[in-house]
Amino acid sequence: MDFELSEEQKQLRDEVRRFADNEIRPVATEYDVEEKFPHDLHQKGAEMGLTGLTIPIEHGGAGYGALEAAIVTEELFAVDPGIALSIVAASFGSDALRAFGTENQKERFLEPVAMGDAIMGAAISEPDVGSDVSSVSTQAEKDRDEWVINGNKMWITNGSVGDYFVVLCQTDPDADDRYSGFSQIVIESDRDGFSSEKITGKLGIRASDTAELIFDDVRVPEENLVGTEGAGFLQLMQFFDETRTAVAAQGVGIAKGASERALEYAQEREQFDRPISDFQAIQHRLADMHTKTEAARQLTYKSAWSVDNKSEQLTALASMAKEYSSRIAVDVADQAVQIHGGSGYVNDFDVERLYRDAKITQIYEGTTEIQKNIIARELLGKGF
Repeated sequence: MDFELSEEQKQLRDEVRRFADNEIRPVATEYDVEEKFPHDLHQKGAEMGLTGLTIPIEHGGAGYGALEAAIVTEELFAVDPGIALSIVAASFGSDALRAFGTENQKERFLEPVAMGDAIMGAAISEPDVGSDVSSVSTQAEKDRDEWVINGNKMWITNGSVGDYFVVLCQTDPDADDRYSGFSQIVIESDRDGFSSEKITGKLGIRASDTAELIFDDVRVPEENLVGTEGAGFLQLMQFFDETRTAVAAQGVGIAKGASERALEYAQEREQFDRPISDFQAIQHRLADMHTKTEAARQLTYKSAWSVDNKSEQLTALASMAKEYSSRIAVDVADQAVQIHGGSGYVNDFDVERLYRDAKITQIYEGTTEIQKNIIARELLGKGF
């Protein structure tokens, strides 16, 4: 077993961290406070290939695997999760098109995202439907050579800035089982009947755009159907392992950023005429934070390796990595605030923002409770 990153992976890691430190760090607080999407940084990220990390080279992307994507995500999130998400999630939903889309769909939808000319998203959750994906009620009905979509989606990343979305719709309400009546359809945001409303006042990741989407007799051509009609649910389940691994990397990045800042502050802050890092209580906190972060990293990297190598353990590993890394992100960020004391409770220091940003990793792409259900299901050999 080789735990060493390749020279290319190390170079990628270092380049991304320099970009984050030089371009993102100076403006992170501004974008957080103003809750605005960082269009300029999204464009700079695109120029580095960060908006199309896993999009194939032939469609304008970087062509990286899940492990390289995890490395990039970790470094960006260590500096600022909100802006980081705005960059790496510009291609959210592209996994479905990569696997099931036609060549025409890939040219139309993947290439502009990879080049930074468009932003996409995946629209799954609804106001009354979160974890129970099989209960979505947004409907798509066939009318000759078009799909007519009605319904609404909630908590959609890139919702008010996106150019198109891969939307999970109910296409056969009379299907024999609860999983085969859904399809994924690409819906462009400039279609008549489409509207979005930005959600503000979020606890964290405020630079990342989140919105409610409304579909009122939105018409799209039948060629916007992704893959086979009725296969949408199974298509979605196939890629939760990949997206949950990505969220695990986000958690590792937040924990890393919080640990770094706590270590730096502990060596600078003095009490009783000496740095607080001289006190054993602080040393033990720092040791615990860095140990947990490293453990989360190794589990996440193994999950990413499993994505790239199609391991039979992938589903369990992805949920383990997502559940553990998100928990560690919250815990380590909490410890970092504690080490900063009163200073950590205001936004003069980054740990306050990291603490708020960490919580979402326990919620989106499947809550902590859902991850534990999946892990148990895999251990017991049960299906859906």
